[in-house]
Amino acid sequence: MNEADSLGQGTARQQEAYRVLQNLDIFRVLDPYTPVLAGTIPLDIDVPGSDLDIICEAYDLSVFQRVVTNAFGDAEAFTVEQKQIGDLPSVIANFYCGYFPVEIFGQARPVTRQNAYRHMTVESRLLEIGGEAARQAIRELKQSGMKTEPAFARYFKLKGDPYQVLLELSLLNPFELRAVIARRRYD
Repeated sequence: MNEADSLGQGTARQQEAYRVLQNLDIFRVLDPYTPVLAGTIPLDIDVPGSDLDIICEAYDLSVFQRVVTNAFGDAEAFTVEQKQIGDLPSVIANFYCGYFPVEIFGQARPVTRQNAYRHMTVESRLLEIGGEAARQAIRELKQSGMKTEPAFARYFKLKGDPYQVLLELSLLNPFELRAVIARRRYD
């Protein structure tokens, strides 16, 4: 069982994402790489066109790229590339399955330490603090074209580079995070 299994009982869009992931057999194929579904769909802040982001821990990027290409290379609009993300070489594959764009990301770092995972976990905690009003406002900002991290920064009045600020907030315990957000709301 993986984190994506909870999508099967989620919103209609989450259930459709779950079916797509099951049909792709993506978690079995990528099992040696500790795949995790990250991004907006698990948080229920996705908008039309949001992709299914699968992050993986991959140390031999050539082998990882070969596995991904062999499994998904025939998919619609498949592309794969190796590039430097932050301080690490990474593999990024993109394709479509049904009406979902899919991105598979591999990096020589445990998934729980990858930026996408850290962003998603702190965003989840922020949504717990902000409630449904935050979820709706962030979804509206995203529908207007704003990326996820800048939308969180705008809603929660976070100053600085939104991507870096969220990484810093991900290190706080729940009490510290609530205190920081409470202070920002009154600034």
